[in-house]
Amino acid sequence: MKLKKWKFFMPFLVILLIACATTSGKTPADKRQAVLNMKQETLSDLYKIRPQARSQIAKSPGYAVFSDANVNVIFASFGGGYGVVRNNSTGKHTYMKMGELGIGLGLGVKDFRAVFIFHDEPTMNQFINSGWEFGAHADAAAKASDKGAAVGGELLADNITIYQLTESGLALQATVKGTKYWKDDSLN
Repeated sequence: MKLKKWKFFMPFLVILLIACATTSGKTPADKRQAVLNMKQETLSDLYKIRPQARSQIAKSPGYAVFSDANVNVIFASFGGGYGVVRNNSTGKHTYMKMGELGIGLGLGVKDFRAVFIFHDEPTMNQFINSGWEFGAHADAAAKASDKGAAVGGELLADNITIYQLTESGLALQATVKGTKYWKDDSLN
């Protein structure tokens, strides 16, 4: 009976995921501005909870900010989103998309933001041009707007510091997943 309910709700979850993973706006300029607005809001939120991140970003060769929606259904996890990489040396923005797929135990939907701080320029350039991330992930989140709690935080891997901020959702998951990041040709 429970499996039948999930089959019924799955199309709605996929639609929610697609809606969360796309930028608003009709023109490329509107979409770029929407991504930049998301970046500024995310950085503002990050600085409130991790003030030291401001100096880390200022001293780094560059950083990235992504918005991601993730769905976990029993043994599978999938998600998608968008973001931007800023080169602090040149001031250039590279607009990107992302998709992820994982296996493991989980149930729920989660909307979150991720901030990547690159510790050297070759790592940043490799991320822009190759954009793969693999890893194990476990978290619990129950949040709606400003209410609720989320377990997330800071991770240091391969010359990148990663901060994750949960926007909303209800999820309990333990997954192994791969995430692919790629340049958004329509916005660059």
